[in-house]
Amino acid sequence: MSEYLIMIYQDYSDPMWSDPAHGEKLMKEHMAFGEKHGGSLRGGNALHATSSATSIRHDKSGKVAVTDGAFVETKEALGGYYLIEAADLDEALAIAKDVPSPTGGVEVRPIRPT
Repeated sequence: MSEYLIMIYQDYSDPMWSDPAHGEKLMKEHMAFGEKHGGSLRGGNALHATSSATSIRHDKSGKVAVTDGAFVETKEALGGYYLIEAADLDEALAIAKDVPSPTGGVEVRPIRPT
């Protein structure tokens, strides 16, 4: 078995995010995802908004810059993740297809073993 990270991206500028009913519906969908795939889940969390991010960049001279906000401004932002265990990429993708992501998408990446 291998581990995969499913990163959930959303377009938070979509007006649906200001509707409390949307949040409740999405939470129920994530709960259902957890029930369906609980045997494969190893972790996961929602993230605070990108406005709460702090970015650290190293330049070629070795200087470090710390700035408020995400690395780049994009339409879609990383909103949460699931860490799963799956036999192979095909199984990981089958699980990822069930992740609720109404205004964005998901990215699946294998975890590099240490």
